[in-house]
Amino acid sequence: KPRSATAWALAPSARKHPASGQYVFRRDTTPDRRHRWLARPRCHGSHPHRLAEMTPEQRTGYWAAAISKAREVWPEDNWGVALNSTVKRTQCHIHIHIGKLLPDFEDGTFVVIDDPSQVPLPKDGDGVWVHPAGNRLHAHIEEPAGELKLER
Repeated sequence: KPRSATAWALAPSARKHPASGQYVFRRDTTPDRRHRWLARPRCHGSHPHRLAEMTPEQRTGYWAAAISKAREVWPEDNWGVALNSTVKRTQCHIHIHIGKLLPDFEDGTFVVIDDPSQVPLPKDGDGVWVHPAGNRLHAHIEEPAGELKLER
């Protein structure tokens, strides 16, 4: 059951960043992924934090913010954003990976969507990744480690 925005606690790592905005963007500190970005909400849910805990409006805002950052960093529309499954995640706090897509990434199992509000809610704990496809987006669901579609 989604929690209200006021019931969520501020994640400790988000407190280190300026208090403006609902999301924190920072470069990935993993040595082989330093050109990637991570998007984290300031709110935190259960352990592990899942998209299903967010309201539809919160999820839309989160995806829209990550996609906006991706377009800012990679304006050539060769970006991707990915939320790994809870099994593949290395931390309990939800985070979206933002990076440049690998060549030949498309696998044919996607849903065509028009905007972030249409990103499907993955089954509990599953991952999802999104990338541009012309004037639309492709959302790949039931992907445990979508970040592997992004360059290291």
